[in-house]
Amino acid sequence: MPLNSLLRAFKSRDKNPALRRLNVAVVGGGRMGQFHLKHLSKNPSVHLIGIVDKDAAQRASLASKYKTTHFSTPDALIGQIDAAIIATPTSTHGAIGGPLLSAGISCLIEKPLASTIDVAETLIRAAQSSGAILQVGHIERFNPAVMEAAKHIQRPQFIEVNRLGPYDPRVSDVGVILDLMIHDLDIVLFLVGEPVVRVEAFGAKVLSNHEDIAKVRLHFSGGCIADLSASRISIKKYRKIRIFQKNAYLTLDYAAPQLQIYQKKSDVVKNLSDIRILRPRLGKNDPLAMEQDHFLECVREGKTPLVSGKHGRDAIELAHEVLSKLIIHA
Repeated sequence: MPLNSLLRAFKSRDKNPALRRLNVAVVGGGRMGQFHLKHLSKNPSVHLIGIVDKDAAQRASLASKYKTTHFSTPDALIGQIDAAIIATPTSTHGAIGGPLLSAGISCLIEKPLASTIDVAETLIRAAQSSGAILQVGHIERFNPAVMEAAKHIQRPQFIEVNRLGPYDPRVSDVGVILDLMIHDLDIVLFLVGEPVVRVEAFGAKVLSNHEDIAKVRLHFSGGCIADLSASRISIKKYRKIRIFQKNAYLTLDYAAPQLQIYQKKSDVVKNLSDIRILRPRLGKNDPLAMEQDHFLECVREGKTPLVSGKHGRDAIELAHEVLSKLIIHA
């Protein structure tokens, strides 16, 4: 779906009373599940059917807060909803998403799509067989800076990505590659649009039994090289990407969000006046709300999502290749 169409759909949702209200539920009452509940509860095109969580007290509390019903198992949703948002641990995505998709219930599944490629492919097949929509929650695709940068990308030659953040014990079951770097693996695949032909990866365990810091170099078939760094032992969050291409340089701050573009104005750069600096005005739309609205529009109209099951699978495949090449420093 063109990015401009996505923005128009987002801006017009509250003004269009003809939108069919979709029956939607959230599976998972953790941090991300609560973010989804908050946005869904404000969406006039949604009928929030309920929240599923294995913790009885948690689901009851959230159901009370958002004036909805709570369920102990996802199976109870079958026959009651059009779509579900799955925000549970990655290891559960197959067991939860598979039956819902097979029943024809469209699903937005938080990233990563699955723990393994086999499970990801099973989810994709389930959606294809029933005709359900499968979208993956790679939220950075809906970041205003990323959406704007994509309009200016022309055969990048070199990309540098840095994503640093504090340690979160809730995701200690995986390393920083599946925890944080998975976002950027999806973004560089999206921006470059070519297959990866070689991977180099180095990391270290600091706070957990998995890699907590990693540096990765990806070689693409067209010659582009992407260097990615991810760390979850930083005190502050830092999320930036720099893109170098012929006659231009783009620097993007995910968190601000902010984008600056430096372009040559002449064949020979003699001074700064030969460089054009662009600072595109970015929309202030919330990426999570944009992601949700895009998903709901795809459900209503039967469209392929911007981040489909295949994109989620590709990111997992690349992440596992990185892990297979990862050299851990003792």
